[in-house]
Formats: sequence, structure tokens, C-alpha cells
Amino acid sequence: MNPEDIKYHKEHTWVRVSGKKVTVGITDYAQDALGDIVYIDLPEADTTVEANTEMSEIESTKATSAVIAPVGGTIIEVNDKLSDSPEIINEDPYGKGWIAVIAMEDTSEVDDLMDADDYEKYIEEEAK
Repeated sequence: MNPEDIKYHKEHTWVRVSGKKVTVGITDYAQDALGDIVYIDLPEADTTVEANTEMSEIESTKATSAVIAPVGGTIIEVNDKLSDSPEIINEDPYGKGWIAVIAMEDTSEVDDLMDADDYEKYIEEEAK
């Protein structure tokens, strides 16, 4: 089951909202589809990202995949632990495996994201 306290993007990223800031990561579904994650190209702090654009890349034993920013804003923090241990994303995608914190420019962008139930339906449809 996907956590209820976060919102989901169709590109399999998630956000946990805290005021005007969001913590971003990839979903359990995404990490499972990727397989063993061996490297992540972390975004740089103080860079600006737009919603629906690439903010970083993840490499697994199967593929390289773009991490799409679910909302726009300025990256104010990155999870440096992933540089040495990218497998944390496989182990705890909704906890210790977060990728970055974004200070949102437009908090209404969160309204465009799916809740846990909608995301569940979305991945069921995608699997067909």
C-alpha cells in the first residue's frame, strides 16, 4: 500500500508537503520496477526546477531513469546519503530514501497530484 499522507505524480515520484516545502522521492512501484539502484545523480541545492521536468537521474542494474519533479521551485536540500548508498531508495523509498526538498513557487501545483487511491488505480491501469 502507498502511504496516505503523500501525493503522487504520474511519473512515479511523490511529495510529502510541509507548508511551502515538499520532500520528493520515487515511489515503491518505481524502485521495484527499476530493480537494484546502483547510482543516483542528485540535483544540486539552490537550483530551480520546473514541475514535470527532469530533476535527477537514477541508474539501476536494469536501466537509467529520469526523476521528474512533481512540483516546481528551488531545491533547498538533497539527501547526500544517497551518493554513497543509493540502495536506500530500494530499502525505504518513502522514508530514508527521499531525494530532495523543494521550496515551492506555486503551492497549488500539489493539487494536480494524485492521492494514494488514485495512484493505486493509475498503476493498475498502467500494468494492463
